[in-house]
Amino acid sequence: MKPLPLSEPERQVLHDKATEAPFSGRFLYLESGGLYRCRQCYAPLYRSDSKFDAGCGWPAFDDEIEGAIRRQCDADGRRTEILCRSCGGHLGHVFEGERLTDTNVRHCVNALALEFAPECDNKEEIAVFGGGCFWCLEALFQRVVGIYEVLSGYCGGEPETAHYRTVCGGQSGHIEVIQIRFDPSQLSFGQLLELFFDCHDPTSVDQQGADKGSQYRSAIFCQNVRQRRASEAYIQRLQQGELGHNRIVTQLLDPSRFYPAEKEHQDYFERNPQQPYCAVNIQPKLVRLAQKYADRIRPL
Repeated sequence: MKPLPLSEPERQVLHDKATEAPFSGRFLYLESGGLYRCRQCYAPLYRSDSKFDAGCGWPAFDDEIEGAIRRQCDADGRRTEILCRSCGGHLGHVFEGERLTDTNVRHCVNALALEFAPECDNKEEIAVFGGGCFWCLEALFQRVVGIYEVLSGYCGGEPETAHYRTVCGGQSGHIEVIQIRFDPSQLSFGQLLELFFDCHDPTSVDQQGADKGSQYRSAIFCQNVRQRRASEAYIQRLQQGELGHNRIVTQLLDPSRFYPAEKEHQDYFERNPQQPYCAVNIQPKLVRLAQKYADRIRPL
């Protein structure tokens, strides 16, 4: 797959040797198996089994793929800079002697300098997320590389109440959700979790912004045991990390029948980008996420 163009923050890191703010980047809680590659040239740099939680706010690795990293003295004369040997892009710094792992080495890498390639032979998987208005979720996930299809719909209630007006009443038992068909060889379920928890507030009970009601609650309809375990682990690490004492209220639910929403609710943002709700609530969020996940999200 050809790399998507670098965002300006990525260019600043890889070309100008900038450092992203701690806990502002990605991959801190990602536990999927695969390869971490250079964002600029996609050269493999680290295997997922060398990644560990250093508590520093940046992705940390205690080993590298042989021949992938070049070291040089940093401009400050004290630290050791690490660069992609293939393209020369700045990655971060390497530290030794901290005794954090058996290798006694920590590669402290800017998340903006990385891209992740999952290890999986399956060609299709389903994920179902609820996190506020399905227009918002659909608009984001439709732009994610590795996703075949996104449908807006309802989950959790009975067939006779799976209608927009009924669901909007908040008493149907349904949640507004999106059903995602994706290629797990391009995009892991863990990466979907990363995007899902970044695009809505998982600590808000029955509300996302001005949208209030049980139909807007945060939920994952886990399609199998593996998805449930991955979701549990991600929530636990997120709770212990940047969210601190803010309790995550995302419900992990068993698979439930998915009812596609009415035709007028499919591709809503694509068809109505200037509608006030879309312009005020969806477009700014898409711009922010497209900057942060420029390797994965197609720009507007």
